[in-house]
Amino acid sequence: MLAQTLSRIRRNHGLEHATIHVLSEKQKNFSAQGNSDHRGFHLNVYGDVPETAVFAAVEEAYQRMKDGEQELAVHPNCGTVLLTTATMATLAAQATFAFEQKRQRRPGMDLSVLVNGLPTAVLSVVLALIVSRPVGIYLQAKYTTDGDLGDLQVTSIRKINPSPITRLFQLLLTGNKKLPTAAYEIRTVG
Repeated sequence: MLAQTLSRIRRNHGLEHATIHVLSEKQKNFSAQGNSDHRGFHLNVYGDVPETAVFAAVEEAYQRMKDGEQELAVHPNCGTVLLTTATMATLAAQATFAFEQKRQRRPGMDLSVLVNGLPTAVLSVVLALIVSRPVGIYLQAKYTTDGDLGDLQVTSIRKINPSPITRLFQLLLTGNKKLPTAAYEIRTVG
């Protein structure tokens, strides 16, 4: 049961990304953000994107994935990539300061450790940022999305009221520009 639920989430997540890819091919000057679960996915669109374009994008993404375009399941701005980047950058900085603390034989973090370790920490974070993107994309493709929809079917696409979380992402993704905001609920079975 758990394996089936995780498979549904991964396939829905892949369809969510494919939908954003299709929208990006056909629309300009918008941002999108989504989240997937075992029932389907929610898609928030920030910009002047017609409702019919969103419906068509879901349908086209589904068909293209069924026709073999499984790479549409992976998106470079996925939360998996962002989480991987944040984790690797944090670990790089922490490891650098821990090494500097040990090198100086200090019992704890102090100003000397911070000042002497900072240049190396910045360099290690930059390297982590460079390496983390392909690692995050790999992790996304292997663990958090699935481009093979299998027996998954879209059962409904409907416009819903934007949630407070949608409004928060609008602020984060658009710099608080007053763009039209729309939220959609896409339900699946299979």
